Amino acid sequence: MASVLASLFPKLGSLGTSDHGSVVSINLFVALLCACIIIGHLLEENRWVNESITALIIGLGTGVVILLVSGGKSSHLLVFSEDLFFIYVLPPIIFNAGFQVKKKQFFVNFITIMMFGAIGTLVSCAIISLGAIQTFKKLDIEFLDIGDYLAIGAIFAATDSVCTLQVLHQDETPLLYSLVFGEGVVNDATSVVLFNAIQNFDLTSVNLSIALSFLGNFFYLFLASTLLGAGTGLLSAYIIKKLYFGRHSTDREVALMMLMAYLSYLLAELFYLSGILTVFFCGIVMSHYTWHNVTESSRVTTRHAFATLSFLAETFLFLYVGMDALDIEKWKFVSGRPGLSISVSSILMGLILLGRGAFVFLLSFLSNLMKKSSEEKITFRQQVIIWWAGLMRGAVSMALAYNKFTRGGHTQLQDNAIMITSTITIVLFSTMVFGLMTKPLISLLLPPQRQLSTVSSGANTPKSLTAPLLGCREDSEVDDLNVPDLPHPPSLRMLLTAPSHKVHRYWRKFDDAFMRPMFGGRGFAPPAPGSPTEQGP
Repeated sequence: MASVLASLFPKLGSLGTSDHGSVVSINLFVALLCACIIIGHLLEENRWVNESITALIIGLGTGVVILLVSGGKSSHLLVFSEDLFFIYVLPPIIFNAGFQVKKKQFFVNFITIMMFGAIGTLVSCAIISLGAIQTFKKLDIEFLDIGDYLAIGAIFAATDSVCTLQVLHQDETPLLYSLVFGEGVVNDATSVVLFNAIQNFDLTSVNLSIALSFLGNFFYLFLASTLLGAGTGLLSAYIIKKLYFGRHSTDREVALMMLMAYLSYLLAELFYLSGILTVFFCGIVMSHYTWHNVTESSRVTTRHAFATLSFLAETFLFLYVGMDALDIEKWKFVSGRPGLSISVSSILMGLILLGRGAFVFLLSFLSNLMKKSSEEKITFRQQVIIWWAGLMRGAVSMALAYNKFTRGGHTQLQDNAIMITSTITIVLFSTMVFGLMTKPLISLLLPPQRQLSTVSSGANTPKSLTAPLLGCREDSEVDDLNVPDLPHPPSLRMLLTAPSHKVHRYWRKFDDAFMRPMFGGRGFAPPAPGSPTEQGP
């Protein structure tokens, strides 16, 4: 632990002797985290200023105080590092998202989610990149090449739908919540994979061969990352099922689940894959198989431990983004050209609005064509909310911008400083303005009496963490339209007219016959002394 802390905060190496300032900084940061939690709790019923905006405002206020105390030299207690973000802070957030997701809603809407999260991100990236190329030239910005423009597209295609998800209710609007949540995770993963693919290719002379190689590398990263996450989750389920650590110590069960989840992320980074996709699908698989193989006390512990770590990581990010927004070093470099920085921020914000709208309504129309039931279709009001949810930019955009335009969180170049300050401006503006308007917009478009009638299967949505991957047997009747005794349509016609339901049915049969007997899960936990199966079905 000491070595980890020393790597994160280099000055901690001499804590015991001379560097009392590092202890003060960490204490202040922990105190600010406590303040964010307390104030967020007090504002919970209001839900106008959610916890993300609360942490951001506290971070801004703290940055102002530090600037005054330091005489304008610094605004934050810690130095931002994309390694700190990607290696330590992001994994618990994404893993908990997969671990807690309502899997039936997620996979029933999987095609739509992938369309929004993958295809939509590519469309948004293309529009932002092309728009930046056309408009930045008119501003006499000559320091960017084609690779930089594509990287800018990937940076600002990464959404942050936290504010919207904090207002939406998963039980009241399961379809809308599933689409916004699922798209947000897939979008972040796609943006990071796309950004890394752009960094690994020489795009100064683009031809057909390079374009095909780029697309092939992108899809390889996407598929390999998903399979690695699922494989690591299955391995953890198999180990715990066969050895059943709960006979000796539930601590070992909890520790193994945490370490295997983190190992999946580190393996993805080791092999230059997408850690976000890997750890997300690892969380889904663990919640379906591994979680049912442990004792009841381990289930409660893991559920709350993962949720707590995710909550602290999210609060940490928004708090730090608020403080980093006032980093005087970057603003000094752009002080000579303030108009250029404002113009770049305004253009990018307009391109974000355009790029988001370009695919949400079109892909929603295509998704509705594949759905026969009107209750399963995405209404125009819901499409507006989905469009709005993706307008906010957050920590992923910040981390990618720092990775591209800084070295170790610092920059000595005015051109790079312009891009960093523009990113900070967009993150602050979109989170504060769009985030504050999210609650009244959703209340206007989906009033309470309408919310319960605009979803397809809200009453049958499985409870979090207790539902199988694609729904339990009780929920399977939903897929059969509550008439299981009627003969099913021919397989080919069913596959063409309702692909999600057909794939769902085939997967459930395969899962019951092969996967759960081998890897565990509900009803297949090992019959060992003190095991869950000994307590009854």
